[in-house]
Amino acid sequence: MIDANGAGAPPIAAGASYFAEEQARRVAITTSLIEARGMIFAWGMSRQAGAEDVRHEFRAAAIDPHRRLYAQETPALSMSKSIDLAAEPYEFTLRPEHCALLIIDMQRDFLEPGGFGEMLGNDVSQLRRTIEPNRRLLEAWRAAGLPALHTREGHRPDLSDLPPAKKVRGRSATTIGDAGPMGRILVRGEAGHDIIPELYPAPGEPVIDKPGKGAFHATDLHSILQHRDVKQLVVTGVTTEVCVNTTVREANDRGYDCLVLEDCVGSYFPEFHAMGLKMIKAQGGIFGWVSHSDALIKALAAIP
Repeated sequence: MIDANGAGAPPIAAGASYFAEEQARRVAITTSLIEARGMIFAWGMSRQAGAEDVRHEFRAAAIDPHRRLYAQETPALSMSKSIDLAAEPYEFTLRPEHCALLIIDMQRDFLEPGGFGEMLGNDVSQLRRTIEPNRRLLEAWRAAGLPALHTREGHRPDLSDLPPAKKVRGRSATTIGDAGPMGRILVRGEAGHDIIPELYPAPGEPVIDKPGKGAFHATDLHSILQHRDVKQLVVTGVTTEVCVNTTVREANDRGYDCLVLEDCVGSYFPEFHAMGLKMIKAQGGIFGWVSHSDALIKALAAIP
């Protein structure tokens, strides 16, 4: 309480001292906060390099839930870089961030001695020559962090998706669904229907079970590719003139650019293999491009 004569008011000198001390205290607190923030920032910067790889992996896992969290990731800048490959009828511009590898029907019944293909009198060595090139390509493709998909031709155990015309075609004594060397022929779940061990799908790599020759017919392949923003396909597998050609034509009609690797596709009949490749690259690439796996593997190795 201050009276009319000023009694009770603090002396002027004392008030000045009080405000000076208060200002000094606030400056000290502010300085301490700045120093503390600086220390935290410096600590964070020192941790940034080590944490960057972990952040990359979490981002990759968020984009692709099938991806193992700490798998090697290709940096975004490298993925967005286009790669020109030697091909026919002219060079193919590969865009890794929009490309997938599609391996067609590398199944035991078609490629292994004693399987259905050999039982029909075919020379399976014509197809088996494609195994090693495909193995090397798949290894490089996975190392680059690019998506791979696999297909298998076959039918439901009750054969409800098997057209009668396909069942009887060829007038063979043994047909689809009958007992064969590796279980029921071209029936899902049987040993012969499965993919060969050398190219077996890794966890997270989609397997498309198709009832026909083309990989798009009666499957969800197109939907899977759209969800992954795939616009280009590198196509390999067997056989060149049947399932590979049919799939490439289906893909072409759906707007995909297809690159077929001549050493990674094969036929029981060499002349059909050669003609199948000619049809793909004819007339300026009417269905797609043809190249060799060596060129693609070399290009993939250049991705950091």
